[in-house]
Amino acid sequence: MSFDDLPLMGAVGPLVGRDRDLELVSGFLAHTGFSGALLLRGDPGVGKTVVLDALARSAADTGTCVLRIAGVQFEADVSYAALNQAFLPLRDVLDTLDGTHREALRVALGFGAGQPPERLVVLNAALALLQAAATRSPVLIIVDDLPWVDRASAAVFGFVARRLSGTRIRFLAAMRPGADSFFESGGLPTYELPPLDTESATRLIDARFPHLARQVRRRVLHTAQGNPLALLELPRALRASQRAALETLPAVLPLGQRLQSLFMSRVRGLPTATRKLLLLAALEGSGEIGVLCGAAREWDGSTGLEDLAPAEHDQLVRVDEDSRRLVFRHPLIRSAVVEAATSSSRRAAHRALAQVLSGRPESRAWHLGEATIEPDEQVAARLEEAAHRILGRGDAVAAIAALTRAADLSPLGADRARRLAEAAYIGAEATGALRSASELLENARRADPDHGRSLHSAAATVQLLLNGDGDVTTAHRLLVGAIEEGTHGYDAGNAALIDALHLLSLLCIYGARAELWAPFHAALARLRPAPPALLSVLGQLYSDPARTGPATLRRFDRIIDGITDETDPARIVRVGTAAVYTDRLSALRAPSWRVVRQGRNGGPVRRHLGVLLHLGLDGYHTGSWDEAIELADEGLALCTDSGYSFFSWYFHFSKGLVSASRGDIDTALMLADRMTDWASPRGLRSIVQYAHHVRVLTHGATGDFEAVFRHADAISPAGSLEPYAQPSVWVFFDLVESALRTGRQAEARAHVRAVRASTVEALSPRLALLAGGAAGLVAEDDEVAERFFNEALSAPGADEWPFDRARVQLARGERLRRAGAVSEAEGPLRSAHGTFRRLGARPWTARAVRELRAVGSKVADTNDLRGTELTPREREIAELAASGLTNKQIAERFFISPRTVGAHLYQIYPKLGVASRAALRDALTADPARHAP
Repeated sequence: MSFDDLPLMGAVGPLVGRDRDLELVSGFLAHTGFSGALLLRGDPGVGKTVVLDALARSAADTGTCVLRIAGVQFEADVSYAALNQAFLPLRDVLDTLDGTHREALRVALGFGAGQPPERLVVLNAALALLQAAATRSPVLIIVDDLPWVDRASAAVFGFVARRLSGTRIRFLAAMRPGADSFFESGGLPTYELPPLDTESATRLIDARFPHLARQVRRRVLHTAQGNPLALLELPRALRASQRAALETLPAVLPLGQRLQSLFMSRVRGLPTATRKLLLLAALEGSGEIGVLCGAAREWDGSTGLEDLAPAEHDQLVRVDEDSRRLVFRHPLIRSAVVEAATSSSRRAAHRALAQVLSGRPESRAWHLGEATIEPDEQVAARLEEAAHRILGRGDAVAAIAALTRAADLSPLGADRARRLAEAAYIGAEATGALRSASELLENARRADPDHGRSLHSAAATVQLLLNGDGDVTTAHRLLVGAIEEGTHGYDAGNAALIDALHLLSLLCIYGARAELWAPFHAALARLRPAPPALLSVLGQLYSDPARTGPATLRRFDRIIDGITDETDPARIVRVGTAAVYTDRLSALRAPSWRVVRQGRNGGPVRRHLGVLLHLGLDGYHTGSWDEAIELADEGLALCTDSGYSFFSWYFHFSKGLVSASRGDIDTALMLADRMTDWASPRGLRSIVQYAHHVRVLTHGATGDFEAVFRHADAISPAGSLEPYAQPSVWVFFDLVESALRTGRQAEARAHVRAVRASTVEALSPRLALLAGGAAGLVAEDDEVAERFFNEALSAPGADEWPFDRARVQLARGERLRRAGAVSEAEGPLRSAHGTFRRLGARPWTARAVRELRAVGSKVADTNDLRGTELTPREREIAELAASGLTNKQIAERFFISPRTVGAHLYQIYPKLGVASRAALRDALTADPARHAP
């Protein structure tokens, strides 16, 4: 038997992300032309030992004699200590050697007494012993921690490793880069064991730490850089509150004991001057050589760049000559440098860095904060200013850390309380750190008991109330009291006041009652010199959307024009909130997707939730229903993970709209009931209204128009579009249609008159489409009705709202059929039918089929989409896919998810009569006219 006969991978257990490495190393060992020796090289913790263990088990299972050796530091000075480990299992073979070789090995290994043998005799004796053992079975020598093997044994292994070609002996040893060793490795083949790839690293950390907060997982993944031991040890070194993202993570993650033993010993062995430079680099972060040299001079004046040489020689760092930056070989080395330093050294390094970073106020403030022990208002003020700048960039977590440190350094209790309260507000309002926000609030109250009604304290408390069992009335009273009793002087430039008013507007929206809106409008009127445009627009759009004037819409359009490059997630969400009832959410897709990506990478949870709702609603109205469901599921999972239970209703609503429209009646009613049951006891009237909206669509899907009318009328009675009832501008078409179908012609006409008398049609092309459709429904004269329908369907922008347009087309076709205009009815009915089928709106598809059959038109099998015209969006996606772009690349173009692109392609293939991506180009060029929009 030879190594060629041994399936070394046969019994290897599941190692995450190591299948390819195991296969490659096994292939080396089994290859007939291979020299017989292989060095496995890799960073500490990368998994060399685990890979060796797997290979050893696999080889042993196939009958190979495996000789395991582990270099041990305290045995490095004991001659032949490692060789003794290796040859103990071969003592019976030792007796078969000739006398000279046998006695030389017995003395060298300590099995017998006598004169120390000559080195060359021992080398040849060791090779003879292995060759004798290989006559029984193949032999695999595995040496772990090769640098710790004693000098004499290393010489034997080096001698043997170069004489294995053509034998049944293989040699495999592991070592880390840059390690000094007695083993002469020159000329031997080497395999560099890489870190785990991102997918495997994520799989490993998720399996071991399934409840690790996403932003913490992201930080661990970044620091570990695929190092398996770091992936397992870094989370364990964190406190439970840090693992759950309830506490800010330190700038440099702490190492666990095993990582310390691997990395810190290398750092502590360096000269003092070298350690100073490395500490400065670790704390500064960017590695700029000029900054490090300047800080070194500030520290002690004697340390220079030449002192990096020992660290470079040990391959701990390197200097990138192009960027003039110091780069750590691995982030774990950076952590080891910080942990190996004393607290006084760390403070000295921070002070030195603060001196040379005078042009970077945020970094300077942070370093001063870390260097300061006693309370210092000047440093605290710098940190507070830095926190506000950081927050403006959307980094809420870093802002909280800066404010908390500023509070620690505040000499006065009032200043400490103010800063803690602001940190609590940011934590509750943006990041999802609700538990730590509660603790920060309590600390603020202890620091200054009179600070409890400050704007930030009140706003943070409101967020905690909403996500607990509190009701909207209590939250509203608390926030209004803080605003009215504040010392802000109604200064429109006071950020805390404007934040509080934005939160107050949300409470008014949720409560949907006139008495809640009154204090908001009163405060808005008192702002000097003038209220911010967005706050003013939002107040008008939500308190009485049906009577929003053209001046307000023009102001809002100017705000929309400036949102494309916006970086503040809070403003993006606030503009999106105002855009909901004006159907301008599509204009915010690019910035909204930026916030989603930030959220998925650990950014502000509350902002992430807000844009998920906005993107989902836009997806529903524009026909991307799969995307709407996908985003709703993401939002619901995020609510559960973050503790933002309040906002689950957002996603129950958007998911309920899609479920109802597709005819999933049980799911839609379940979601509507869940919204009502949760919102009613808390006084959240608008959420109850949104639940009525879901029921309106659900009962419309089943044809129960009595129930449709009842639920639409519950939002706003027939003949009126009441203030504080925002969903009324979304369900007026349903109310009119259901009123006509239940014999309530007078109510239907009264409601159309109310719509026409309002400014609903000016809000958006979609609502103008529905308003025209509703007018066509109630028109007594068929020619007048046809004019209304035609104007509505041909208006600019009507094509952007496929479901609503198809419903108006269906209503038009139904009216034409009833009027006896059978041939004229077929066109709008067939168009509506095609759209309903594409969307998967099964109840409306069935209704269109019945109407088509009533006019004598043949209807194709509803399961056969072939020949159906591509929509403009589908044609764009098909062309991009045909050009070779991946789903991910296409998704980035349209600001949608790759899964949504896949769903579109799933619809496109049968329409083109193809089964794969490869056939798209030919199908698109075969008959381009058929696929034109």
